[in-house]
Amino acid sequence: MPRRTATMLASTLMLIALLCAGVFIPVPYAEMSPGPTVNTLGDHDGEPVLQISGHKTYETSGHLNMTTVRVTSADYRMNLVEAVYGWLAHDNRVVPHDTLYPDGKTEEEATQENAEEFSQSQESAKVAALKELDIPVKSWVVVSTVVKDSPAEGRLHAGDVIKAVDGRTVGEPGDVADLVTEHKPGQDVVFTVVPAKEQAAAEKENRTPTKTEEVTITTTTSDDAGEKRAVVGISAGTDHTFPFSIDIKLADVGGPSAGLMFALGIYDKLTPGSLTGGKFVAGTGTIDDAGKVGPIGGIGMKTLGARSKGAQYFLTPADNCAAAAADIPEGLTLVKVDTIDDALGALKDIRSGKTGDLPKCTTK
Repeated sequence: MPRRTATMLASTLMLIALLCAGVFIPVPYAEMSPGPTVNTLGDHDGEPVLQISGHKTYETSGHLNMTTVRVTSADYRMNLVEAVYGWLAHDNRVVPHDTLYPDGKTEEEATQENAEEFSQSQESAKVAALKELDIPVKSWVVVSTVVKDSPAEGRLHAGDVIKAVDGRTVGEPGDVADLVTEHKPGQDVVFTVVPAKEQAAAEKENRTPTKTEEVTITTTTSDDAGEKRAVVGISAGTDHTFPFSIDIKLADVGGPSAGLMFALGIYDKLTPGSLTGGKFVAGTGTIDDAGKVGPIGGIGMKTLGARSKGAQYFLTPADNCAAAAADIPEGLTLVKVDTIDDALGALKDIRSGKTGDLPKCTTK
């Protein structure tokens, strides 16, 4: 065989081998891309996203769109060719697999965590919106989760209302951990609780719960990194009773990042006039009960997704501003917000046409 022919054959075989390696050898990466964007003021799958009953509501106009990111599943194994294509594609982002699924988290675990965060974001959105409108909301500290095989398992239950620890009144979820860690591992701690079933019955009958129980639990030593401390194996959270019904109907969405846009949508429906003035506003950001807006992941994917649907303005958490401003889709104005008050102020400027007054995101 002539040398030139042999060289070409060897090169071809090498190229085929490299292509096969690229297709069949997995790499430890995952991919993010723009996901669906939904108008919180409109309908989704044939029904209103925000459904409010028991209180006067008003007509709205324009868009207050929540945004999402589409990610590959935890068990998906990307190959080298797909990774290279993702790195080159402007609308996609390839990231280390552990960035999306740390500590070997399974698809089921990630889905469950996202569902819980989404549910909590809805509750906080309702609270933040109603507080902004000076509508009273009843709140109390509850057991959110109980760790399997912990001292609290079988003693405390999710939904139990924590009234006191060692006789000292609990006002915030953080109070529970503070009071427990005053003990040394192995010491007893006494919880005064309203059982979840009693609390549910009282809410249904519109009465104040009367039954409380004292539960004594022996603490154990924390097994996480850092200084060892006394724990009982629960996480505390906040539950609420609202003066009227607010339902958020949006399936197949997870995580906490829609909190801000849900809060603004609720506020808009409960107040006369239009928050947007008919403009197309999208955004993202977690929100807590006090109306504080927090950062989220995948900001670049969300701005791309919003602009592709026609968004003119994008409400951006302050802590995401620098990253978002590094690659702004043409025609989209990034508006920096740190609280729900900031967002409402920005919307006032947008609907009045005073866009020069908007606090815009910069790379600094």
